[in-house]
Amino acid sequence: MSDIRFDGRVAVITGAGGGLGKTYALDMAARGASIVVNDLGGASDGTGGGSSMADQTVEEIGAAGGKAVANYDSVATPEGGKAIIQTALDNFGKVDILINNAGILRDKSFLKLEPENLEAVIDVHLKGAFFVTQPAFASMKDNGYGRIVMASSGAGIFGNFGQTNYGAAKMGLVGLMNVLAVEGGKYGIKVNTIAPIAKTRLTEQLLGGLADALDPSFVTPLVTYLASEKCELSHEIFDVGGGRYARVFVGMAPGWVAPGGKVPKAEEILDHIDVIRAQEGYTVPDSIADETKAVVEALKAAQA
Repeated sequence: MSDIRFDGRVAVITGAGGGLGKTYALDMAARGASIVVNDLGGASDGTGGGSSMADQTVEEIGAAGGKAVANYDSVATPEGGKAIIQTALDNFGKVDILINNAGILRDKSFLKLEPENLEAVIDVHLKGAFFVTQPAFASMKDNGYGRIVMASSGAGIFGNFGQTNYGAAKMGLVGLMNVLAVEGGKYGIKVNTIAPIAKTRLTEQLLGGLADALDPSFVTPLVTYLASEKCELSHEIFDVGGGRYARVFVGMAPGWVAPGGKVPKAEEILDHIDVIRAQEGYTVPDSIADETKAVVEALKAAQA
């Protein structure tokens, strides 16, 4: 078993003042990484702020012999995103790794969700990842190397009651990952996504009796691997929690081709819906180019 080390690497971790982000920061620092610990220090709903959470993580890393600096900017603005990455550039000269972990919760059932609670969640999770990743991606592109990890959620990938704002933002991160993995490929930038389920201050009340079995430390090894030089994977999603690790993917089934190149009637769709929905023989496209290629091949086969 070869060691995973981060000597000479610089990692920016948002929301690293507590919960999952803190575990990532501590583990990577212990393996030699220089860490920018970003945390606004607010409440779980995103209100308020303070420096104590980020400072505490930095202090623990320093006490263990590691290198870390704190940053307290909000991910939710372009200026904040730039400032977070500038902290890495000013202190360590580059960015090799970015973990987009910062998040808030403002759960309400769909009909009770106010616009401001939709906007706040999307601002932090989706726009926040965009605003931090854009300047980080530029640095990685210049250096020909990068590892980016997005923190999505089963609430977006599979659905969960009362989390339309959170689920929409989290599934948006999958879309962001998909495109960045394509754009970053030729620059040595690998981009992957996790869907963690773990006990944190944001989730403890939601998990109930399951919370004790879902220690955040179970998520950390996967993130450490995805952030490392050893990881050659890109464009993938992993479900993780309680010691279970599994790939999640969006597949495309072979489907049904309307005969004769003619536009079918709705009744024909009804007649063939079971074939359209059948999962056997699915593929996992790497990009829209793969999707288009599959469509063209299916049309050619139908005409042969």
